[in-house]
Amino acid sequence: MEFTSADGQQKYAAFVRAARRAVVAFDFDGTLSPIVDDPEQAHIHPDAGEVLVDLADVVAAVAVITGRPARQALDLGGLEEVGNAIGDAGKELYLFGQYGNERWSSTQHRIVSPRPPHGLATFLRDLPRALRNADAADAWVEDKGLAHAVHTRRLPDPDAAFTRLLPPLRELAQRNGLVLEPGRHVIEVRSPGMDKGKAVERLVAETGAGGFLFAGDDLGDVEAFEAVQRLAKDGMPTLLVCSASAEESALVPLSDVVVHGPDGVLELLRTLIADARSS
Repeated sequence: MEFTSADGQQKYAAFVRAARRAVVAFDFDGTLSPIVDDPEQAHIHPDAGEVLVDLADVVAAVAVITGRPARQALDLGGLEEVGNAIGDAGKELYLFGQYGNERWSSTQHRIVSPRPPHGLATFLRDLPRALRNADAADAWVEDKGLAHAVHTRRLPDPDAAFTRLLPPLRELAQRNGLVLEPGRHVIEVRSPGMDKGKAVERLVAETGAGGFLFAGDDLGDVEAFEAVQRLAKDGMPTLLVCSASAEESALVPLSDVVVHGPDGVLELLRTLIADARSS
């Protein structure tokens, strides 16, 4: 792991001291699971489940906050099994899907979800024309129930297609009262009013957290980073971890610690667990 500054190292030490009262939260794709061409095959890192269970032994709660539908994240992450193990240790695993619109926990084994947003049907009606006009008719459109994501990763020039699609999809989303969330070769359109930052705030309120760590990798995690920064300004021990890659580095300037992908995230967690147990 690489601290972005001496302040980052001091923040890590302060977080270790507060670990027993802290919540540790993660994005899913690019943080706990590798980025792959087919998002439906983005299974959690094979070591992640064991590490998350060990982590729960030294912190107050563990959470996953993802843009994925909750059911998909549960299945790809084996998170129901992980949650059972964490529950057996007297702790809680929280899952916020679709940027916080859906939620599940290891003590409440059901997904709570709202209805699809108004305007999504009209957006979908006009989407094929927008894709054709941007010369991206073959982009894969993922149905998330409460949102739709347009992936350019499989196209011949993913970056160029992403750049062409962003303006028309943003205009189409705004016209239908929806918000647009850009990511790594993906543009997601969903309902307004919820983001990962608000999910962080809910977790803090519900758990009474005395510390907060968030690890993410992408533009969709910016609101979560900003929410944690506000907690830090209020005096809470916090740590922001960027799971960096060659494709995306927007979070690096906001981070206290930079690691390299899911392998780096797990290495950091192992160090944190050892330091918390010896403190």
